[in-house]
Amino acid sequence: MEYLLETIGWLAALLILLAYILISAGKVEGRSVTYQMLNILGAAGFVVYGVWKKALPSAALNVVWMGIGIFTLMRARQPRPKSFET
Repeated sequence: MEYLLETIGWLAALLILLAYILISAGKVEGRSVTYQMLNILGAAGFVVYGVWKKALPSAALNVVWMGIGIFTLMRARQPRPKSFET
């Protein structure tokens, strides 16, 4: 079980690092599904790892991080109002 949780922690770090590399290189946009999913999955892994290690401030931060990503994805799915052109 310890090996599995350590692996989850390392994978979480790699996912968030990959998201940062992709956005910094201009390969993805901040509101893209790819960027948000990498952050959500990475944060979820850090929540699991943080709770296991009893690093509750880190786990709490990553719950918020996940929430931001989920909110962004849900907002992106909503239809945009039509603009009024004169």
